[in-house]
Amino acid sequence: MRLRVVIASLALSVAGIGVHAAPAAADVQPNIIGGGTVSSAPWAAAVFRSGSFTCSGTIIAAQWVLTARHCTSSSMSVRVGSVNRTSGGVVANVVSYSTRYDLALLRLDRSISTTYMRLASANPPINSTNNIYGWGMTCYSGCSASTVLKTATVRVTSTSATDYYGGPAIASTRINGNAWRGDSGGPQTYNGLQVGVASTADGSTRQWYGSVPANRSWITSVSGV
Repeated sequence: MRLRVVIASLALSVAGIGVHAAPAAADVQPNIIGGGTVSSAPWAAAVFRSGSFTCSGTIIAAQWVLTARHCTSSSMSVRVGSVNRTSGGVVANVVSYSTRYDLALLRLDRSISTTYMRLASANPPINSTNNIYGWGMTCYSGCSASTVLKTATVRVTSTSATDYYGGPAIASTRINGNAWRGDSGGPQTYNGLQVGVASTADGSTRQWYGSVPANRSWITSVSGV
């Protein structure tokens, strides 16, 4: 994610991987710290800038990938459907994108048939256990982004927080892992539905994800989903 580090708005950049330090940014920095690896994720999308991994994301329709705004730039591409960000799946180029707060919808140059991530229409309950996913860094500093997709569980503490660009966000604290650089743009899910998009994190216990439900009408207007 380009999880922006909360501590100092570090526009993280580990090989371009982003997670805003508390907001998440485009530099690949948090890999999920803690948690575990994922064996299958047909909806997963690794986001690249000029061929270098920068963020995580999800494919929500044949030609649309949802990620974080702070991950966007020119010359973008995605690898969809593989838990390994370096191989497998299907690769497509990004021809255009639309943004709102710290969310971005990337339009692909080809249609990809897979199991798409389903989006929630309501925020998760306070104190509920949610899952987060991403290829971000696996430690606070000194390591690279994870090659294999990771996941961790977090507990929702607020649904009235803000993301890196001041948009509505969901705040959470770690249970068995937390987001960090490189996890930016990755999903937070509740009951199998995506409720958030990784925006910022402190690299220790807390993270803030842009609210999908709060931006649902915009997502539909752009992608039709």
